[in-house]
Amino acid sequence: DLISEDIMTYSEAIKKLRLTMCLTQTEFGKIFGVSYSTVNRWESGIHEPTMKIKRQLKKYFNEVGINVEVNV
Repeated sequence: DLISEDIMTYSEAIKKLRLTMCLTQTEFGKIFGVSYSTVNRWESGIHEPTMKIKRQLKKYFNEVGINVEVNV
């Protein structure tokens, strides 16, 4: 499918993942132990998740076929 072929930034991928899971920013934040405002900052591109959170997110991205652009 097209989702797996598209490479997204973390902000795009997090929002797409959250919407795919039908969660609010608050609900999504609870899964990862952060506030809704942190999720909002990730989605708006103001901040990126920590490496610990990125590792946790990777599992969910893989499950729904979201490829994330990784800046090393």
